[in-house]
Amino acid sequence: MNWEKLDKELTEIVEKKNQLSAMDYSDEKYDDLEEAIHDLEDDFNENYESVLEKEFEKIYTRLKSDTDILLPTAYIANKYKPVLPDANGVVTYEVTGREGVPIESDQFDRQDVRLVLVPNPVRILMIINGKPQKDIWKSR
Repeated sequence: MNWEKLDKELTEIVEKKNQLSAMDYSDEKYDDLEEAIHDLEDDFNENYESVLEKEFEKIYTRLKSDTDILLPTAYIANKYKPVLPDANGVVTYEVTGREGVPIESDQFDRQDVRLVLVPNPVRILMIINGKPQKDIWKSR
């Protein structure tokens, strides 16, 4: 698995989603950017669904959740907060709020638990009640 390629493609989607979230619907570029994102998401699902689905299955099993696993792009947030670049110039991202896919698990006693796919490095973040808790999976 080429994790660097997956990370690059996920980062491109995230950056475009951030651009889209900063635009008004009336912006003349809105529809074109939205269409570009859909095309990137279709390619991402086609290229990485089988790999990421296996990882989500492991997570759902560990969390004892019988919630349906969705396509990988469903786990991409609508907005990411970029964090200052590290020493290597790599920008990481934070996600807060009601982003990602909600999951049900008796382990979390009626809390709002969500999973979000985050780039740099590719990881799956657990958000509980709008606050990021921990990365529960990272790419190799």
